[in-house]
Amino acid sequence: MTDAVRDAEITVEQRYLDRVYARLAQLRTAAAEAERAGYGLAAVGTFGAYVERDAMVFHAAKRRRALDSEHDGLVFGRLDLHPEASTGIDASADVVPAVPDGEVRYIGRLGLRDERYETLVVDWRAPAAAPFYRATPTDRMGVVRRRTIRSSDEKIVDISDDLLDPHGAPEGMPVIGDGALLANLARATGRGMRDIVATIQREQDEAIRSPASGVTVVRGGPGTGKTAVALHRAAYLLYADRNRFESGGVLVVGPSAVFVSYVSRVLPSLGEDAVTLRSLGQLVVGQQSTRHDPADVAAVKGSLRMAPIMRRAARSQVPGAPRRLRLLYRGQLLNLDRRELDSIRRTVLGLGRRNAVRPKAAGHVLDALWRQSVQLLGSGRQQPREASATEIAERREFAEFMRDWWPVVRPVTALAWLADPARLDRYAAGTLTSAEVAALASSFGSVAADGPTVADIALMDELGEVLGERPQRPKTRKDPYQVAVGVREVTTYADRMAATRAVAAERPDDYRDYAHVVVDEAQDVSPMQWRMVGRRGQHASWTVVGDPAQSAWPDPAEAATAMTSALGSRRRSEYALTTNYRNSAEIFDLAARVIRHAEPDIELPVAVRGTGVAPTHQLVAGDELVGAARGAATAMLDLVEGTVGVITAMADADRVAEWLSGLAPDRLQVVGSLHAKGMEYDGVIVIEPARIRDEGTSGVRTLYVALSRATQQLTTVATDGSWLP
Repeated sequence: MTDAVRDAEITVEQRYLDRVYARLAQLRTAAAEAERAGYGLAAVGTFGAYVERDAMVFHAAKRRRALDSEHDGLVFGRLDLHPEASTGIDASADVVPAVPDGEVRYIGRLGLRDERYETLVVDWRAPAAAPFYRATPTDRMGVVRRRTIRSSDEKIVDISDDLLDPHGAPEGMPVIGDGALLANLARATGRGMRDIVATIQREQDEAIRSPASGVTVVRGGPGTGKTAVALHRAAYLLYADRNRFESGGVLVVGPSAVFVSYVSRVLPSLGEDAVTLRSLGQLVVGQQSTRHDPADVAAVKGSLRMAPIMRRAARSQVPGAPRRLRLLYRGQLLNLDRRELDSIRRTVLGLGRRNAVRPKAAGHVLDALWRQSVQLLGSGRQQPREASATEIAERREFAEFMRDWWPVVRPVTALAWLADPARLDRYAAGTLTSAEVAALASSFGSVAADGPTVADIALMDELGEVLGERPQRPKTRKDPYQVAVGVREVTTYADRMAATRAVAAERPDDYRDYAHVVVDEAQDVSPMQWRMVGRRGQHASWTVVGDPAQSAWPDPAEAATAMTSALGSRRRSEYALTTNYRNSAEIFDLAARVIRHAEPDIELPVAVRGTGVAPTHQLVAGDELVGAARGAATAMLDLVEGTVGVITAMADADRVAEWLSGLAPDRLQVVGSLHAKGMEYDGVIVIEPARIRDEGTSGVRTLYVALSRATQQLTTVATDGSWLP
């Protein structure tokens, strides 16, 4: 197809895009005017006027924000449909169908109608947009030509077509480019994850539109679009049932803070900001962890063996707590020894979680003291239990004893107790070896100075579950429609539903009642982490995305058991993604040979895109490594237009970052091997692949991940070539 034909088609599409943006500007103006009018209602001065003002301003501002956020790339697709597939959703009577008597349907980030309430743009999540993603040459769904429109700001910069029904196409129908997918893959990725809403393929779209209830499990290798599926599914569910999922909330859990930052722009670009994004190191309130344990220590901390250890730690006597209570009462010495105090502690812990039953602990101690006083005092000197308890409870020495014997214990405090090898060994009760006890105690000893590791976060959540929270008074909520005592504003059903959603949005910091939970890179979630995530989705539907071939967890069976426990008996829908769209065939062939050398029977996706550019390998002497790494990074920045990732062993990441300091910080990122999970770069340099392979028992899988992060160029720099297949 000549440039003249392409330019002519772009001119046609630009004319329509101009009309769409003109309508968008009208709607923005109307929303801004409605917002200003809402503020004006307050001048009436009545309670009802204030309520109307707040509701009107809120909805107008929300609408204006949605229109603003969808400005760039608003329209990204067009469908030309066969006459038999017509549904009456024509984009406009002004658009001449490419197929005589057929239908034209424009697809975009936001649904728009014109002044006559006729469709200008179909929202990508709507059923009418499904053929844009799901139609194939063997199941065309009435689509003759599918066009992808790429724009910058309000100007179209390129278009690309797929001709799905050659027999249905009229003679001379223009077909531009090589198809949407390959055109998209050829572009630079930018700093954040690409928004691939315009290039979702059929197998991905089926998973995105899976039933909202139960569990959707998506499995696929590198580059198959698992993360894109997970994020687009969250946006789709919010569109399909907003009341349920916005009020209950959607939680997306990723493997690392680097990953969360990487994908954080995708959902807002799809029009959704009602989603909570967290890494596994961010799920406990007040804690932010990016630090990783050595593989052998992380394997122990993530094992289910730690659950009973955490329970025993949370229920044990506080280190340094007083062993006895002695106080003088009416001339008699009352004394509770260690045996009696331990008995009280066990009794009280049987009534609930430690922090929650703290007031009951004081009551049981006062009961024991009163019973002892009855035995020691004569009949004429005895007091009723209530009077005795009141008198003793007001004493300073009793208050100090309770503060030291039964303090409010925070999870981070209980975790620090495990730095004592003897105490940890006692809690382990033979489930840990002496070497494991020593390694864990040493690791826990660094929490105070360095903060917890990512694996520690799940242990702290386990401790928090057993310890419980300090009892708090429930907040009283004001009725938003009460205008005076005994007088309520007249409201509609929509008013009450909006108020309900507003209350639901005021979630506590440690919210645990999400309506939907998405877990990405699920193959690396440890059993203890599954318990942590499961507590936040006990009544939720789930989307679980992962690839067993990329798993770095040494005991997949134990992790599968923990995942099943977290998901419960919910109905499962399973989907397999089999096509690698990210890597060129040349790059993925290297990664595949590395993993198959260790695991010959492993199932891998198929890379469909060849570039003729093979990965390059530099083998250098030890004293040449720094210069070679910097030279390779400089060369890669010249070779690709977009991002460059430098992937190293976890222990080397900071050191390599120093080597490359000052090199295009806006385009180059140095990450440890575990932080590379889920990431994507235009060019990748892997430093010392053999060190990544040797990081742990699953090191070869981690190396496989590192080698499959690049979309265009891959270079390795090493002093040891033994990793090459």
